[in-house]
Amino acid sequence: MTDTGAGAAGGRRGRSARGGAGGAEARRAARQSGKVEQLRYITRKIPVFETLSTEALEMIEYNADTILEEVGIDFRDDPEALAIWKEAGADVQGERVRCPRGMCRKLAQTAPSEFTQHARNRERSVQIGGNNTVFAPVYGPPFVRDLDGGRRYATIEDFRNFVKLAYSMPSVHHSGGTVCEPVDIPVNKRHLDMLYSHMRLSDKPYMGSVTAPERAEDSIAMSKILFGDDFVDNNTVMISLINANSPMTFDDTMLGALKVYARANQACIVTPFILSGAMAPVTPAGVLAQTLAEALAGIAFSQLVNPGAPVVFGSFASSISMQSGAPTFGTPEPALVLYGAAALARRLGVPFRSGGSLCGSKVPDAQAAYESAQTLMPTAMAGVNFVLHGAGWLEGGLISSYEKFIMDADQLGMMQTMLQGYDLTENGQAMDAIREVGPGSHFLGCAHTQANFQTAFYRSNIADNNSFEQWEAEGALDASQRANKIYKRVLADYVMPEMDPATDEALLAFIARKKESMPDAFS
Repeated sequence: MTDTGAGAAGGRRGRSARGGAGGAEARRAARQSGKVEQLRYITRKIPVFETLSTEALEMIEYNADTILEEVGIDFRDDPEALAIWKEAGADVQGERVRCPRGMCRKLAQTAPSEFTQHARNRERSVQIGGNNTVFAPVYGPPFVRDLDGGRRYATIEDFRNFVKLAYSMPSVHHSGGTVCEPVDIPVNKRHLDMLYSHMRLSDKPYMGSVTAPERAEDSIAMSKILFGDDFVDNNTVMISLINANSPMTFDDTMLGALKVYARANQACIVTPFILSGAMAPVTPAGVLAQTLAEALAGIAFSQLVNPGAPVVFGSFASSISMQSGAPTFGTPEPALVLYGAAALARRLGVPFRSGGSLCGSKVPDAQAAYESAQTLMPTAMAGVNFVLHGAGWLEGGLISSYEKFIMDADQLGMMQTMLQGYDLTENGQAMDAIREVGPGSHFLGCAHTQANFQTAFYRSNIADNNSFEQWEAEGALDASQRANKIYKRVLADYVMPEMDPATDEALLAFIARKKESMPDAFS
């Protein structure tokens, strides 16, 4: 399969030398009709890659239970959370919660192993868990970057642009959440504009706000306007990121949002955020034990709040430079953590989130490409179910990059093709072609090749595989320069998905009322 959204906006060689004018006209007509060719979320057809034996996984699980029982987890500034734990039988001393061995794992059993997150376009709904993989964009950067404007603070215009790009990329299955932080809007109001952008500019599933419990409540209220009260009450339409404040701490902001979403049967990704050596031990086995303990505590708490609420085991672990303290990406140790955590999540019986296209590079260069590939390949092979930071991440998560978004989306398309595995149908076995050609000839003109040539191989919209002379004649552009042209063309060709005007008016009215009800706050 090819990432046809960006490919349709790609360079002239894709239209003339390979696709033909008719193909370009067909793609242009599809864009003008407002329809975007999309790839369904991935249901993998190849096995996951296992790195730990059963005995090793059991040892890590034992160590995690030891952390929960002996060391404990702090639940800070949330008396209700402490009361819930105490009533459930945990040992609560001050803000420290200690759980008897096996307690959290037993509580987690009520969490679903797989669930559907519904999109307003039902064809874009995703299945999270099992053998499925969902790619979502970068999350959280305060800065954006492109080749023209360089590094700068993100605005709501940038936010809308990244939502449009995510909508337009077939290999990005999810609209995401805080694709960048629009600093030109007051902190206490920007969640309204961000959520509306996801709802209006895309018809893919989206994430809710977690920066305050009341903002989570606003997210649910807006979702009820979009989907209807009854539908939201009975279905999962949002997934939201709840970070543990590692080591071994949950704060009141995250707990408040988790409680709001769990009670509303909306999904939460409970993710320990770990820089190994600073917020966890330096060894992968130590990181895995702490990650499992923290995630188990959050997952168990969600089930105490509402048994059966959908929840995802999250893991974000990076190494650090022991010289500067800066996070590093694409290194072997976080990959080992990712593989191990995925296996632990499968044993726990809940969906797993990790990975992405992570790098520490400041620009979309070779370092960015290598480091992202060293994160994305383990993501695909480990069987990650929900992939945040799939496209656009730069500078350790400080930047949402326009060019890298396009480059990453191309790689996500490759992963989608790889995870489909082998075609073992009669056509895939290709015995007719082998019989037709026989020894000493070639397959270029045979019937099987002619019938399959358009879909036989993944066709990158970023890579240039032409001759040196043709590449030079077309401007001698490197990958980031080609991506710059593509993202601009994708935005120029963007067509907003349809929405019922009454729903749009109701959303805008809700936002206006909420903004009028409070003064601006920028901190």
